[in-house]
Amino acid sequence: MGVMAGASRLVHRFILPLARASFFLYGFLWTLKPRRARSLKEVLKLFYLDFLRVEEEDVEVLKLDDEELVTRCRNPCPILKLSLRFNLDTRRVCREVSEPVCRYVLSKLNPCLVFERNYGHIRPYEESCEERIRWRREAPRG
Repeated sequence: MGVMAGASRLVHRFILPLARASFFLYGFLWTLKPRRARSLKEVLKLFYLDFLRVEEEDVEVLKLDDEELVTRCRNPCPILKLSLRFNLDTRRVCREVSEPVCRYVLSKLNPCLVFERNYGHIRPYEESCEERIRWRREAPRG
């Protein structure tokens, strides 16, 4: 086995699962304190500013109304750094490491929230990462 193949196996067998477990642990610990989002404006504050610790100037709000929140973030991102460091596709790493944790945390804020990441608009291929959070249509809010 070549050095590159061994390094790739190490990344996929250990580093990505460790990153996911670390982020899940952080998400789990963060959700131990009960928090409830009843509006998407509250989601913006609780999820982006409090949980992800994104600075306000790094979050561009494209849309915020009663039905959906669409953001583009330019924050220093540990998952982007991990991807660049190990020459990994951020679309895959975000799908495996970040997205499940984001869905988990949002479900704790309100089980009626739906999280979607636009993998056609993600760093480093674009200048920011675009996400959409909306209310699940079939269930009542609150």
